[in-house]
Amino acid sequence: WGTCWFKVELSIPSAWAGREVHFVWESDGEGMVWRDAQPVQGLTKEGEKTSYILTSSLKETEPHSLTLYVELACNGLFGAGKGSMIAPPDPDRRFTLSKAELVVFNRDVYELLVDLEILLDMAQLLGEENQRSFQALYAANQIVNVCDVTDPSTFPAARDLAAAIFRQRNGESQHTIHAVGHCHIDSAWLWPYEETIRKCARSWVTVVRLMECNPELTFACSQLRLISVLWQAQQFEWVRSWYPGLYAQIQDFVAKGQFIPVGGTWVEMDGNLPSGESMVRQFLQGQRFFQEQFGQICSEFWLPDTFGYSAQLPQLMRGCGIRRFLTQKLSWNLVNTFPHHTFFWEGIDGSRVLTHFPPGDSYGMHGRVEEMLKTVKNNKDKGRVNHSALLFGFGDGGGGPTQKMLDRMKRMSDTDGLPRVQMSTPDRLFSVLEKESSQLCTWVGELFLELHNGTYTTQAQIKKGNRECERILHDIEVLSTLAVARGGAFKYPASQLQRLWRLLLLNQFHDVLPGSCIQLVVEDALQYYTEIRRAGTQLQEEAVQSLCRELLQPKAGSAESILVLNTLPWERTEVVSRSGPAGTETLALVTVPSMGYAIVREPLLPPQPVAVRKQEDGSITMENGVIAVCLDMMGRLTSLRLVGSERESVPDGCYANQFALFDDVPLYWDAWDVMDYHLETRKPVTTLLKPLEITLAGGLRGSASFSLQIGKSSTLTQEIILDATCPYLRFLTQVEWKEAHKFLKVEFPVQVRSTNATYEIQFGHLQRPTHWNTSWDWARFEVWAHKWLDLSEHGFGVALLNDCKYGASAHGNVLSLSL
Repeated sequence: WGTCWFKVELSIPSAWAGREVHFVWESDGEGMVWRDAQPVQGLTKEGEKTSYILTSSLKETEPHSLTLYVELACNGLFGAGKGSMIAPPDPDRRFTLSKAELVVFNRDVYELLVDLEILLDMAQLLGEENQRSFQALYAANQIVNVCDVTDPSTFPAARDLAAAIFRQRNGESQHTIHAVGHCHIDSAWLWPYEETIRKCARSWVTVVRLMECNPELTFACSQLRLISVLWQAQQFEWVRSWYPGLYAQIQDFVAKGQFIPVGGTWVEMDGNLPSGESMVRQFLQGQRFFQEQFGQICSEFWLPDTFGYSAQLPQLMRGCGIRRFLTQKLSWNLVNTFPHHTFFWEGIDGSRVLTHFPPGDSYGMHGRVEEMLKTVKNNKDKGRVNHSALLFGFGDGGGGPTQKMLDRMKRMSDTDGLPRVQMSTPDRLFSVLEKESSQLCTWVGELFLELHNGTYTTQAQIKKGNRECERILHDIEVLSTLAVARGGAFKYPASQLQRLWRLLLLNQFHDVLPGSCIQLVVEDALQYYTEIRRAGTQLQEEAVQSLCRELLQPKAGSAESILVLNTLPWERTEVVSRSGPAGTETLALVTVPSMGYAIVREPLLPPQPVAVRKQEDGSITMENGVIAVCLDMMGRLTSLRLVGSERESVPDGCYANQFALFDDVPLYWDAWDVMDYHLETRKPVTTLLKPLEITLAGGLRGSASFSLQIGKSSTLTQEIILDATCPYLRFLTQVEWKEAHKFLKVEFPVQVRSTNATYEIQFGHLQRPTHWNTSWDWARFEVWAHKWLDLSEHGFGVALLNDCKYGASAHGNVLSLSL
């Protein structure tokens, strides 16, 4: 991830007067040309950018000798892997400079070649039944006959033949394509966060150069804040000192309406896993940034590349001033073809947003005839709307539009036989679609991507860090708000909280939180979580000290007491533990009001203590007056019932808390995918290392623990806990994971019959089928949930809760959590 600097001294021959002169640079590492201490051109062989235009027509007054610097990165457009696009970085990979030349560029030949490319594509792709394909073919043939490659004077006549075809106009009913330049840059993926700053600079400086020569070019930029998001405080100053001139140029083109900020969120986050509060903060921080920097908020939510979209998003968008949504990711569905490209999307509360999927099913088009024809042919809403988007430019690793893409589309702006192509903006497109929207269909509920289901589980430490840090920030804000409301000298830690929130939001980028990134990014992400925990613990302590200072002062003669805080909005009665001076653990049953505190001097006595008994067959029973359970020697639940009810939750002959191991060998996307056929490889985990033993004999808490071997070299230890008065059983699980291409789940078959299971999502819940009647049903063999999933019938149900997992499923009567 280092860069090398080349000093390039150029001397242009006087004989090249009047000629277009380029500096050509070809390397398999990404590069940046610097001139007069400013970045002037990104260089990426994979992005078809290998030259910097020194002059379009060399004049006597222009400098003929000059010095450039080229910064060459030790990574390509897609990182530094070898052998496959998604290979991890190879520390032994070498990057080579293969060409550095000063050349005369023959613009006439280039234009003629673009003419021929468009004509030949029309001839091949319009089909034998279309007379325009023959007109294009014969025109191309005539050009070949007229053009003498050794005689430039024949070129104008050849170009006139092409122009005659391109000048023939379309009828009024022709479909209009709104072409918008784009450059999708992943904040981190096959490269670390820091490299993204250079990728942004290389891509955006190239766009600025193109805008100077093509005033019609529009460019939608959804990651503009990256240059100021990645490194706050001193490193933000460092970035700004690197590219201040570029940032000023971008602001000029924003003012002109060519460089268009879109998105509305802090980063292009994962669309499933962040909590509701996190999603609100994504919009809050993003919209605030756009308002401060450019004097406007975004009216479009732009999220082209995340792995599904929560049914709560329409409500959140509308609450943040956004009525329009653009993505294309559902074109990646492995099973079912999504039935629309332009439609209204309705969320769980009835909120609706106008949604558009570019029918070309890509955010990285190249302006080819084939792409224009696909955009029209593939459009699922023909007859309802007659406009659609085409996003062009190299993406994922950056790159963006090229001059050749623009030149292709100029020839197709209004050419009979092809859709009408116009440079446009997201606002212009959606404004037209809104006028045409009277007959559009409505899709209700989640936009579930039938692919990449493994991202709900991949990189367990990242998932755990996200959930823990969301909880920490929630608690800090509750306690700090209460401290402020109480009065006194406490100052709400707004700036510190914003810094921590932005670290968390950054880690929710759609290749970081899902775990589909290289190890270097995982290490960065875990460091950020560590920092949130460290700083968050301090802020929480300060708020508690201010809020409860008098209560924390021991009074002479009073018995020792415990202060217990509840940051949730309902009263809770629970067993709490605290460590004694000798490391011993003391338990107490306490009741704490909603968003309040309780001082515990004499703990409550439970109405019924927990009873734990070992049976002759080695099984263990636990009961607390609310629920009663029976566990076999392997820690599996053979019985779970509500006391006072005859209802048994575990079916006869079945085991709940059953661990199962599956083979995990996807077709290609290793960190992303788990395929449906993994379900055929289920192997129950039955190798016992340490049988179930009682660890706490009852009273306020009863528990038992056991250990299993998983696969060849992994181990699992679990403590099963039942507290006094508690209506649920807890499973504290530790896994030492050393398996490769394996998938561990825990299963709970329950004696409940329902055609739908309920899953928690952001600020609400969603029902999904427990059967596989249709292809839409079985494509959801692995789904995501937040803190719980529930299977209920009238009057009875069982819920499975978790504190750090997202992958889940409910098929038939089996609730399953992916570990």
